Amino acid sequence: MSPDRPAGSSRLATYFHVHLVSDSTGETLNAMAKAVVARFDRVIPIEHIYALVRSNKQMEQVLSEIADAPGLVLHTVVDPELREQLEQGCKLLGIPQIGALDPLVRSLSHYLGADISTRVGAQHTLDTGYFNRMSALDYAISHDDGQGSTEDLEQADVVLCGVSRTSKTPTCIYLAHRGIR
Repeated sequence: MSPDRPAGSSRLATYFHVHLVSDSTGETLNAMAKAVVARFDRVIPIEHIYALVRSNKQMEQVLSEIADAPGLVLHTVVDPELREQLEQGCKLLGIPQIGALDPLVRSLSHYLGADISTRVGAQHTLDTGYFNRMSALDYAISHDDGQGSTEDLEQADVVLCGVSRTSKTPTCIYLAHRGIR
């Protein structure tokens, strides 16, 4: 090995199984896993995603699949019974499991002096912000490529103009997801 090449740089890619278990949509967990894995060179996860796991029977199926393809288990399971089932199942299989949000939730609870909720999907609320984002999305789609009426352009927060194929539509959709019309 040459002295100017870091140790391990000639290593081939490492593949590993990672099981992402959530009792909600799994979006948070998926984003966290991608962010963490990106910190490692030549490491390629084989992702197994289990979203909306909300029953003992579903968790049994998840544990069966984990046993068939052993690997790291990351989870955001809130329900105490399901979480216990997952943790005990992983312990019996000798597989590491990590509650991905646990350190953040514990720290925030301690800082605020507040109890932790066990409500699943609490971040997905149908509030005014949600309905504003959906309205902005409807507006963006109905006015895409000059469609729709010019009479309601004053409702727009932003008007994008440009030549074809310059990413105006994806930009409008992105902004709409942020509630910008």
